[in-house]
Amino acid sequence: MNNEKIAIIGAGLSGTLLAITMAQRGYDVVVYEKRDDMRKVSMSAGRSINLALSPRGMLGLDLAGIRQEIMGQCIPMPGRMVHPLAQEAFFQSYSGRKGEAINSVSRGGLNISLLNKAETFPNLKMHFNHTCTHVVLEKGVAHFKHEKTGMAIETKADIIIGTDGSGSALRKSMMEKTADLLFNYSQHFLSHGYKELSINPSDKGGFKLEKHALHIWPRGSFMIIALPNLDGSFTVTMFHPYEGEWGFNQLTTRERVEEFFQQFYPELIAFMPDYVDEFFNNPTGNLGTVKCFPWQAYGKALLMGDAAHAIVPFYGQGMNASFEDVRVFNELLDENAGNWEVIFNKFQKSRAENTNAIADLAIDNFYEMRDRVDDADFIMKRKIEMQLEYTYPDYYSKYSLVTFRADVPYARAMAQGRAQDEMLLSWCKGGTPSLNLDEMYTQLMQLANETSYVH
Repeated sequence: MNNEKIAIIGAGLSGTLLAITMAQRGYDVVVYEKRDDMRKVSMSAGRSINLALSPRGMLGLDLAGIRQEIMGQCIPMPGRMVHPLAQEAFFQSYSGRKGEAINSVSRGGLNISLLNKAETFPNLKMHFNHTCTHVVLEKGVAHFKHEKTGMAIETKADIIIGTDGSGSALRKSMMEKTADLLFNYSQHFLSHGYKELSINPSDKGGFKLEKHALHIWPRGSFMIIALPNLDGSFTVTMFHPYEGEWGFNQLTTRERVEEFFQQFYPELIAFMPDYVDEFFNNPTGNLGTVKCFPWQAYGKALLMGDAAHAIVPFYGQGMNASFEDVRVFNELLDENAGNWEVIFNKFQKSRAENTNAIADLAIDNFYEMRDRVDDADFIMKRKIEMQLEYTYPDYYSKYSLVTFRADVPYARAMAQGRAQDEMLLSWCKGGTPSLNLDEMYTQLMQLANETSYVH
């Protein structure tokens, strides 16, 4: 056993995975979570956004030895089914290589599996209903309030790691030391929010839509997506502006909501008989990006996951990036034998440039999904990319670099992928490309070899 004590603030996905890996190493681990134990209470309606598990996240699950268990909870999605308004739906593959898919998984189910695994370690203790109020960074002391008793609680640890999400209390304590830490922080909200609805299983327990696809209804300034669940249902999410003629702020009556769906999503109404009730009963969430630096303070405290780099969900990489944090952190522990200051500095230098990249890519993909998936040039570009990946397995599109190449840093994937997209779209303008597939492959691979990024 290692005598050092590690306190982790937040028992979400990355916090619980981190706790497991630290307990495996023999540290004395204590986790504090502000919410109830989700294994004993149900999740709040409308806050369950399904997740897309891909290889970066799977490598994190390997650390805990639960990849096989989690894959049994997943539904593979090899592509997206696009539903244009008043047109036939069509399928867009995510990859031209056989077997590559993202995996729809329940956030709650995944978190529960991680909590169950964490509970098996005698040197790992979890405390629920404990809200962190502030952290005395230099001393490694965290203060909490018990949500049900109001009791103030203090804990001292050798290391405190904040995995407490986009509203991180540890990050706020670091911001109070801005002058000392030269702490930089930015928060950017989209002018869109989200609201969850649902498609129930058929009367026979089947799926009302194609099971193995992420469904998307692009409508220009807004869209709806739907991800499958094992019980035959779909989790439906509206991504929608607050302002404008049809913005959330104008959808204030049942009649107005019905009129909106009849005009823009008429085919969905038959699948969602309770959509109006759900619209008014479920909360509206914000969509924001958080960037900050540094991620560590005094060699005593460290930010990780959404606490360090919250992103919007449009690349399906939020969880995967956070699990990758845990994997990289463990690799640095192997290399630096508990030298926390060195580990923290290497970690933040390595991760910040890459999480900034995936944050920017996620915003790019929001506009792509909303505006371009049914655009003729974009459809042609994706068709060519699929042909290239099928014919030349060593070619990877930007999406594939991000999603299926866990060995490629996000920053590299962004630089190379954007350059490839620019070249492909230039060939797709105005009709059939003049180059044949071999010529395109040769030029794209030369471009990939020449592309550089800050490292």
